[in-house]
Amino acid sequence: MTSQQFIQVVKEAGIVGAGGAGFPTYKKLENPVETVIINGAECEPLLFKDVTLMENHAADIIDGLQAVMDHTGARQGIVAIKRKNHAAIKAIRSRLKASMHIFEMEDVYPAGDEYEVVFHATGKRIPAGGFPFEIGILVQNVETIYNIRRAIHNQPVTHSMVTVSGAVNQPYTAWVPLGTPYAHLLEQAGGVTANGFVILDGGPMMGKVVEDLETTVGKTTSGLVVIPRDAHLAARKTQDERTFRRIGKSTCDQCSLCTEMCPRYLMGYPIQPHLVMRSLLTSDPLSKSLTPWAQACCECNICSLWACPEELDPRNVCATTKRDLKAQNMWQDAATLQTLMQPVHPVKDYRAVPTRRLMRKLGIAHLYRMAPYRDTLPVATELRLSLRQHIGAPAIPVVRVGDAVQSGDPIARAAEDALSVPVHAPCNGVITTVDDNHITLISD
Repeated sequence: MTSQQFIQVVKEAGIVGAGGAGFPTYKKLENPVETVIINGAECEPLLFKDVTLMENHAADIIDGLQAVMDHTGARQGIVAIKRKNHAAIKAIRSRLKASMHIFEMEDVYPAGDEYEVVFHATGKRIPAGGFPFEIGILVQNVETIYNIRRAIHNQPVTHSMVTVSGAVNQPYTAWVPLGTPYAHLLEQAGGVTANGFVILDGGPMMGKVVEDLETTVGKTTSGLVVIPRDAHLAARKTQDERTFRRIGKSTCDQCSLCTEMCPRYLMGYPIQPHLVMRSLLTSDPLSKSLTPWAQACCECNICSLWACPEELDPRNVCATTKRDLKAQNMWQDAATLQTLMQPVHPVKDYRAVPTRRLMRKLGIAHLYRMAPYRDTLPVATELRLSLRQHIGAPAIPVVRVGDAVQSGDPIARAAEDALSVPVHAPCNGVITTVDDNHITLISD
């Protein structure tokens, strides 16, 4: 097929980045590159969906990689996998082609950050405020590559690979139909072992806290980590903005450990969380001169959950400061950020955070158990699919209440002239509700 046809196939399959914020994949395929990297690092503790995919679908993943390389004109393909994942490495290696190789990564956090993967696998740095294609590189999550391979064979995105782990009786990893309620996933795990609990949607470090069990699986759902409600980590991650800003303003002693341990700072990017914390202590115009040092923050949470000796929250201070910079029209362009770049810190390699030590620090080491692959999972009776499962414009419904649909049927189209992808039925069923935000169906 032609290049344009390939992009259209990926778009119509509804593919978005499965390992991050859900950027529509077809847009990332518009530029020629020299190297395609599959990001299989999976650095969030207690998640196993990427390694499970590689162990069980290696042939499809390599076929997807080859298809993307052919489309982009890439000369080499790299599969980044943690060295500890021996079975995944063996499975992928058995399928590699001449132009591909495996890059083995250390078991550290945040090894899976796109900037880290590119730097360690190629020695190149993504431009500050820029994109990998500017240095001839395309990075895709394992599941995204797998979905591209399926799209070529006329199979749209209808499921997400999800790990359910933590304080549950039977952790597992499985393909889950989009729109599945979280309550159903916990039932399939044999229930929760804690009296009260919260869910860390996406992992202990960057995942958000979810308490509503009617929340449903989307295209970017990667894992549900259940922790006791009275756990220290739950308290840290549920602190409101007024509280973490007030405590930061009264307590930060400017030790600078948040900056000295920041992975992006160590790579030379213009991010200095301690200066953003200092902005809480000052007032305009000095405060405003410090806040731009938040813009390059990737929100990995190393500063808040690992580095700060006083358990302050530089991560959320940076995140809310970025929000305010945009609102106040103070967002710096990529060219400006690039002028602030520094050489890679000489001790960067010695400040990586080992995953096992991180779990002990977070107080979740006792919850670590493998979440084995479950090849079948009962479908929930009711599935509620969001029309806003990715960055960009929401999908537009093309079905009405009472319509019967088959698995894979389009139920919402991509918005025209916008960054958008369609949504497909994850199973056979009947549409029961349609509004601007969701489509609900009862499964057969």
